[in-house]
Amino acid sequence: VKASQFLMPHFEFSGACAGCGETPYVKLVSQLFGDRMVVANATGCSSIYGGSFPSLPYCKNKKGCGPAWANSLFEDNAEFGYGMRLAIDNNRKQLRRNVEEALALPIDADLKKALEAALSTWDKVDDEAKANQAAVKAALAKVKPCEQCKDLIAKIAELADYFVDKSLWIIGGDGWAYDIGYGGLDHVVAQNRNVNILVLDTEVYSNTGGQASKSTPIGAVALFANSGKRLTKKNLGFMCMSYGNVYVASVCMGADRNQTLKAIREAEAYNGPSIIIAYAPCIAHGIKGDMRQSQNEAKRAVEAGYWPLYQYNPSAEVPFTWQTKPATGSFQDFIRSERRYASLQKTAPDAAEALYAKAEEDNNRRMDFYKKLGEIMK
Repeated sequence: VKASQFLMPHFEFSGACAGCGETPYVKLVSQLFGDRMVVANATGCSSIYGGSFPSLPYCKNKKGCGPAWANSLFEDNAEFGYGMRLAIDNNRKQLRRNVEEALALPIDADLKKALEAALSTWDKVDDEAKANQAAVKAALAKVKPCEQCKDLIAKIAELADYFVDKSLWIIGGDGWAYDIGYGGLDHVVAQNRNVNILVLDTEVYSNTGGQASKSTPIGAVALFANSGKRLTKKNLGFMCMSYGNVYVASVCMGADRNQTLKAIREAEAYNGPSIIIAYAPCIAHGIKGDMRQSQNEAKRAVEAGYWPLYQYNPSAEVPFTWQTKPATGSFQDFIRSERRYASLQKTAPDAAEALYAKAEEDNNRRMDFYKKLGEIMK
């Protein structure tokens, strides 16, 4: 974990709310994959702090490499990102075909050597693969192609950034992933394409005024749930797991940084659809004290048995790993310390205690479900 923080962040000075629980996840992803990262960002907080023109938090390194970012709507961001994946795959397919055709022609010896080296690391994304890509670009800048291979060389030069595969990230909040964009998200994870989805879960529509989403738990107060949410939180992780080919992880940076780092790296390395559901404390939660405590508050959520930690890797010998330790804190103390739950005493005083009890009962049921899921999948 410590070593990861020596990597350059390709996301900085976002201007998000002080103590925002979302931005640390985006920053970490940008540190790990930023120099070859492509982002499809749903409307919401992450699109506001991610693309408040004319300033941008996404930046490039000394070599001029950095994330390519674009924003789409609540309702179609998953499909938007899926289209990016199709474009990347098709560009790489066309590039490889052109390289193989060019190698069969009498091309410059240095260029031929560089192209052969780049093909040898085609399925890699490490420093060697990046160096081979750079060598091809350097050779292309010097070469004077013959008439016979001029068009092929021009197309290879156009697509030279695709010798190393892109790291595609579809990013958005729970309002997008659980609600308005869920149909698209469900369709995309069912396509078996190499996409990475990061759900920044604040359990409420943070950016649009604090409305209840299908991620909002029982008892939490939000717009359209002024007297407390009455229905259970949608089980997005299990719904994605049910396909059997989707990498799924539930993480909380404040509680376990190592698990968060491992899940993000595994998800990106997994050759297929992956989704990371990340607990993100929000100013809308009404954290006791101030937002400087957001990482500590996230830790409290796990210690109280409020938020689960797990990983489901279809390619592993034991796919499901339950990583949540037995609760050491009080669930009731945790929820009552946040304004989103405490305000229930004012908005629905007669139902407050019953809803608090129901919230804990429902939460325990969900936790027990995941524990048993791990035992079934062994």
